[in-house]
Amino acid sequence: MRKRHQKGSLTKIYGSWVVQWWEDGHRRKRTLGRTSSMTKTQAQNALDAILAPINNKQDVPSGERKFGDFMKEVYLPFYRRKWKTSTTATNEDRLKHHILSEFAERTLNAFTRDGLQTFLDAKAAANLSFSTVDHLRWDLKQIFGMAVAEGFLARNPAALLFTPKETRHSFTKRMTAEEVRLLFSVLERRELLIAKLAIVAGMRPGEIIGLKWEHVKEDHIHVQQRVYRGKVDFPKTTRSVREVALAEGLQCLMSRWKSMSADSSPGAWVFPSEKMKTPVSKDNCWRRHIGPKLDAVGLGWVNFQVMRRTHSSLMRDNDVDPKVVADQLGHSLDVNLNVYTQTALSLRKQAVNALESVLEQLTGPGKVQRVM
Repeated sequence: MRKRHQKGSLTKIYGSWVVQWWEDGHRRKRTLGRTSSMTKTQAQNALDAILAPINNKQDVPSGERKFGDFMKEVYLPFYRRKWKTSTTATNEDRLKHHILSEFAERTLNAFTRDGLQTFLDAKAAANLSFSTVDHLRWDLKQIFGMAVAEGFLARNPAALLFTPKETRHSFTKRMTAEEVRLLFSVLERRELLIAKLAIVAGMRPGEIIGLKWEHVKEDHIHVQQRVYRGKVDFPKTTRSVREVALAEGLQCLMSRWKSMSADSSPGAWVFPSEKMKTPVSKDNCWRRHIGPKLDAVGLGWVNFQVMRRTHSSLMRDNDVDPKVVADQLGHSLDVNLNVYTQTALSLRKQAVNALESVLEQLTGPGKVQRVM
């Protein structure tokens, strides 16, 4: 059991001092004496004497600690202090479903590098995505790293784990300019504004749904909050707190939407639910009003992530400075370039044609220049 400081309880029952406390996971109870012959101070001193050796016990780290107990008593309490609410929910769901369900009763010193790698191999064979399996690898590395840091283990059995090469990689797509125009043409006013805030302005869906009119300025939006799983939360990262520039056409669309809104006061939601007290549900809005329209025109594969990736990619196609795009999206430059941006094939063709042209000018058509 973990060490915990306790005060116990002291009560007067039928003329006697009775004390209760916890020890080794069990409730203990003892009658100290009659109230006529023992003062309350004396009874409290007697209780303190009982509790002293219990409270002074040291919780000696041991590899015999069960994995599930370590997670519940050491790992999760510490990292919950670091994780955002959304991160906590996502991480705990993954840990519970994939790791705790299999390893909870095993002792920490029973894990081996090969056994943990076999576990990841099995997850890859079960057709889990690369992202999920890679997160599990990182989870195990961090969990056992903490077990080493806290003295439960001498070495980290997860230190050398790798994500199996057989893991399924999802193909990430982006829309072309023509597909974006088609998408805009089939949506109603509210859904069109939501889609344009995602594609033209590069906002996350939770940031869009979490907008209040006080956040909307004439030519920009001040992102200060988001809605995650129906709850108002802080933006995803510190970079996410930002000013999002609005294109002129989007400014006009936002202005018209405000003029039509039942409540456009500063504290009102830009996209309210029917009762006006809460924002519209992102999932319900997509399922009822956006998804069916996109399915009908062959864009059923599009989601909010595709929209943000499309924003980044089309901005790159138009030679916009990557730093500008990163600041608009609210993440770092490397994430913008390596995760969100996909260059159009036509631009890559232009690039290789330009390279070929330069090389031909150096060597002449049909000639090969010898490189020393």
